[in-house]
Amino acid sequence: MANLNKGDKKLLNAWAFYDWANSVYSLVIASAVFPIFYNALFTKDNPYIVIFGHNFKNSALISFVTAAAFLCVAIFSPLLSGIADYIGNKKIFMRIFNYIGALSCIGLYFFDLNNILLGLTCYFFGLIGFWGSLVFYNSYLPDIAFPEQQDKISAKGYSMGYIGGVFLLIINLAMIMKPDFFHISGTAGEASMKAMRYSFVMVGIWWIVFSKYTYFYLPKGNSNKQKVSVSVIFKGFRELKKVWKQLQTEIPLKRYLLSFFVFSMAVQTVMLVATYFGAQEIQWSSPEESQIGLITCILLIQLIAILGAFLTSRASAKFGNINVLIFLNAFWLSLCFFAYLITTPNDFYIMASLVGLVMGGIQSLGRSTYSKFLPKTEDTTSFFSFYDVSEKVGIVIGMMVYGLIDQITGSPRFAIVFLGVFFLIGLLLLLRIPKNVLR
Repeated sequence: MANLNKGDKKLLNAWAFYDWANSVYSLVIASAVFPIFYNALFTKDNPYIVIFGHNFKNSALISFVTAAAFLCVAIFSPLLSGIADYIGNKKIFMRIFNYIGALSCIGLYFFDLNNILLGLTCYFFGLIGFWGSLVFYNSYLPDIAFPEQQDKISAKGYSMGYIGGVFLLIINLAMIMKPDFFHISGTAGEASMKAMRYSFVMVGIWWIVFSKYTYFYLPKGNSNKQKVSVSVIFKGFRELKKVWKQLQTEIPLKRYLLSFFVFSMAVQTVMLVATYFGAQEIQWSSPEESQIGLITCILLIQLIAILGAFLTSRASAKFGNINVLIFLNAFWLSLCFFAYLITTPNDFYIMASLVGLVMGGIQSLGRSTYSKFLPKTEDTTSFFSFYDVSEKVGIVIGMMVYGLIDQITGSPRFAIVFLGVFFLIGLLLLLRIPKNVLR
């Protein structure tokens, strides 16, 4: 381990490099390849499976597992934050979650309907590992960077993560499209499925190997020689309670946070279920076209999201954050009803382009608007912890609502329309916020 001073360029770059290491999970596992693989395990005529005596629709089942994982993350994040604030070796915790997530990705290689519980367990702990490691990763930022460096190095980490994720996804796409070129044997369908299994293994290995550079330079963490006690562990929850009390007097902030909770719930759910929806509801001519088309759509969304975030930033400077957020919610609302009607691949490509245009924008503007509402005299760390927990609880609710409607009706189309209701509520709540109170 190298001992570098706070603000050292090599230390900052090593911290940012973890985004390169772990972002392949969010793109390959959470968004693109795994949802396609999972859906391909089931036949179009029978997308159901019996677990513990209950008959679950495949997309509803994965929604429930995702909701359970995010519920665990929402509960344990404040606990982990408390430990991260006080323990003298938080690097070991970050590494543990890193390896839990990476090894779970490798374990997805064995995912099939005969090992459904093992596969779902690996999926569950992959998500826990990814988000758990981020708690400690994010907590390092004030330790390794001075305030004037933090925005720049955080943005660099995001950019590196995006580039790394897209790079590996393109390789995986090539493997799935041209398995013969990579000497992957079997019939066309078998070879593609095998290529996807290899993709999961590659994500796990990539995550472990590239994270080693980060761990070589990262310090153990701030050591204040304080033992981890019950008081320390539950500090995160006390901070959340403190923020909740302050919200009672910060009315504009409280109103905004409520609106954010509602529309973020819908945005995050759409992002998590989009590939499952496309695999089931779009009339692809063949399984091969479905696989290639869905991954292409994910790449399309990622690329257009960059333009969307830029345009949203320009629009907010001209028209104001709240006005732009109102427009974005109205746009998302229309997209949900459009999604109910689409059936062809071309429809889905158009839909993906429109989603990309507003996906990055509403996320980045949502967070920056929240920061503008914060009291100037307060420590913002606790407020952003509250923000993060709210976002994760919203995902739990969104995924449960989506899964229940999908399970009951047998079609995710009705669930997507219901998510449109959340955007409508978010829009109405935004209208209640005074537009001249932003700092």
